[in-house]
Amino acid sequence: MQILIADDHSVVRRGLRAVLESHKNWRVCAEAANGIEAVEMAKRCKPDAAVMDITMSELNGVEATRRIRKISPQTEVLILSMHDSELLLRQGLDAGARGYMLKDDADKNLLAAVETISKRERYFSPKIAQAIHQGKIRLNENSEGDGKPWGRLTPREREIIQLLAEGKSNKETAAILNISTKTVETHRAHIMLKLDLHSVTDLVHYAIRNHLVKH
Repeated sequence: MQILIADDHSVVRRGLRAVLESHKNWRVCAEAANGIEAVEMAKRCKPDAAVMDITMSELNGVEATRRIRKISPQTEVLILSMHDSELLLRQGLDAGARGYMLKDDADKNLLAAVETISKRERYFSPKIAQAIHQGKIRLNENSEGDGKPWGRLTPREREIIQLLAEGKSNKETAAILNISTKTVETHRAHIMLKLDLHSVTDLVHYAIRNHLVKH
């Protein structure tokens, strides 16, 4: 099995690679330090599975998963997260991820998780699975269309809000996304209106609350 690893910490990537390649039939075909790199690597090596950090710079794991599933439908994605958040879980699944694992469980359960998603079966960390079983987390609700402000944003608007919250200027954001500065400004105005935000500070706080950027 060919596997892509995406995480913004090199030491984490090395650890994940060591665990994954301890399986004699598995090989890590590519590593990525951010979501944009992950999409490019998936396009090149068409991996069977991807282990994806949910909070990465420039393009987060949710949006990267969405793109990867479009360009490489055979790639099954396991989201890695520090947060047992219902919102993040549902966003990841809506984007096409097959599983959701808490980082604290990776050393013990990573091989089992990747094995499970490779069979096109769901995998959740024990804590997440228990919360689902107890009804504390509900998977039958779609986070993209539940009427909440986040659900009203387009994928492009979600990319832009992350880049702006990371401190990128309109011009820098335009260069990263290969669009015009005017287009970024238009999207930014729509984002502010949809989310009822009134300043860049409000936007940054919103992104932090929703785990779009690290703080």
